[in-house]
This record gives sequence, structure tokens and C-alpha cells, in this order.
Amino acid sequence: MSSPRFHHSIRYAATAATFLIAVTMSAEAQGGPPSKVTFTVGRGNISNTVAIPANAAVVWTSGTVPGVADTSAAADSPARYGDTKTQAVSVLKAIEARLKEHGLGMKDVVYLRAYLVPDKNKGNVIDVQGWNAAYGEFFNNATNPVKTARSTVGVAALVSPQYLVEVEAFAVFPPQ
Repeated sequence: MSSPRFHHSIRYAATAATFLIAVTMSAEAQGGPPSKVTFTVGRGNISNTVAIPANAAVVWTSGTVPGVADTSAAADSPARYGDTKTQAVSVLKAIEARLKEHGLGMKDVVYLRAYLVPDKNKGNVIDVQGWNAAYGEFFNNATNPVKTARSTVGVAALVSPQYLVEVEAFAVFPPQ
């Protein structure tokens, strides 16, 4: 039996390959890579595609999970980590801090993949509205107009039963 870490590694490799193929195909269709990161805005609050310049340096974050929202709540209490929006804000703040370590910010994020779990306290459905509300605090707003390319995936569970959100981010260093 293979380990969950092995499956995680395979998923990341497949994601990277798919993303790079899509970017390459987009660049070839336009006659070559762009000179700067280019977003093709779709409907809503995300972009359909993102083209990245040749030789651009990138940063991937691993799947990031929420921090404890209420340290006084019992370990198995839903209040400990909060609802989907609370968890998503926690995750996006953690990603923002990781990017800052590399001199980047949320304006440099070009792609997000969010894994959402149904919330037992909200009818056992995935709280997409909570995720979108948290996303809107960091993207597609007056402070940061970037509309990332994005996937939102519903999953049965994450590594901890209290987690409702896990997010992977892909950021690109601005051209020098």
C-alpha cells in the first residue's frame, strides 16, 4: 500500500506538469512567452488563464491548512478552527506570510487550488460562499485587483477531521 505522502507527491507533480503545459501552449498560440505575467480574465472573480514569462522564478506553497482560531475551545469542537470562511482566512494569511519570506505578496499569486470539505454544521455541504468571501478579502478587491486562476475541489476529508480548507498557491516573481 502506498503512503498518502506518495499520493500527495504524485498530485503535485501532475499539477505542475499540467500547469506548465497549459502555459506553454498559451504562449505558443500567442507567438511566444509574454514579457510579464498576463491574466486572461474570465467570468466572476477568477482568471481563465495565466501566462508566465520565460525564465520567470516561481514559488509553490504546499497544501496549507488553518491554524487554531479559538485556543479555549475543546480539541474536537467546531469552534476550535472555525467555519470555512474563518479557516480560509487563516490559510490565506499563512500563505501570505510564506510568500513574504521570499519577498512576494498576494499580488504575485497567479494560481490557487482549494480543497474544501463539507461542513457538518452547515447541512453537510461545502461552504463555497465562505471560501469565496475569504478569497475576496485577499484577491479581486481595491487593495489587490489580481484575479488568480483557481480550482476549487470538494473532498471527503483532509488530514484532520476539523479542517474544512486546504489551499495550494503558485506565485511568480515580478520581472527584474
